Amino acid sequence: MTVLVVGAGATGGYFGARLAQAGRDVTFLVRPSRARQLRQRGLRIVGPGADADAKRPVSPKLVLAGELTDRADVILLSVKAAALEQAMADFAPAVGSRTAVVPFLNGMAHMAVLSKRFGASAVLGGVVRIATQVNDDGDIVQLSPGADLVIGAPDGTRSHELETAATELGGAGFDASVSDEIIAQMCQKRVFIATTGALTSLMRGTVGEIVAVPGGSDLGPAILAEACAVAAAAGYPMPAGVIASTTQTVTQAGSEVTSSLSRDVADGRPAEVEEVLADLARRGRDHGVKTPLFDLATMQLRVYNNSLRPAR
Repeated sequence: MTVLVVGAGATGGYFGARLAQAGRDVTFLVRPSRARQLRQRGLRIVGPGADADAKRPVSPKLVLAGELTDRADVILLSVKAAALEQAMADFAPAVGSRTAVVPFLNGMAHMAVLSKRFGASAVLGGVVRIATQVNDDGDIVQLSPGADLVIGAPDGTRSHELETAATELGGAGFDASVSDEIIAQMCQKRVFIATTGALTSLMRGTVGEIVAVPGGSDLGPAILAEACAVAAAAGYPMPAGVIASTTQTVTQAGSEVTSSLSRDVADGRPAEVEEVLADLARRGRDHGVKTPLFDLATMQLRVYNNSLRPAR
């Protein structure tokens, strides 16, 4: 079986490297600049969370857009939402009648986009939990131990594509499992990402820095309450355990937790505000749920994104 990893960044790079280390036939679809970097250094996983097996360098098989000729059995899609349209055009030649497309993007809007392009039966839901980032050398830095990946068909069925993907992703140095309720799990992750993203990007600080000031320990739970209200109105109420663990995350004194949104802002990159925060606020309006804190965070990040664009 063959695996095509679209994007060799913090998430795709990690899971693709682990699959390659486990002997899977993995090819990375990358941009020319990333290809040059990986050809020089190889694909490396470093950092305090990486074990000895993960740190074995990988000499990745690389392909550029326009060079794909063979179909893939499994496509792992890990790109920023803004790059989704171009990525679909780039990997489309690798999609066959039995290919499983497994996206790991923030938010939920990408599922409809991918299904429209490749057919609902080809697109699986996916949830990953891992703390990684790419350093200046292009290495994948694993910030804490552990990594897990959950996939499933949006309609809960066990298709050939799902079984193929599950077989290929298992036993590769990270926890991999199949869920018959993947949309519910994706909603749970969206609540977590949106809550931590709104909190840390709006306040421009770590969780510990935020809770250290008067009123800071109340803000995270207030944002979480809005996210949970939207999820419940959409038919996916949050389990008590998810609420409790997320509350602990956003109120923990001394915590260095940030978010991909706030890290993008700190590094001067565009933030995925439309796909993460604005989409949740829009879904809230559709269900008559008010989300003033998400509206505020969305406005703030839109102003930030606009500041990155060259003046006309």
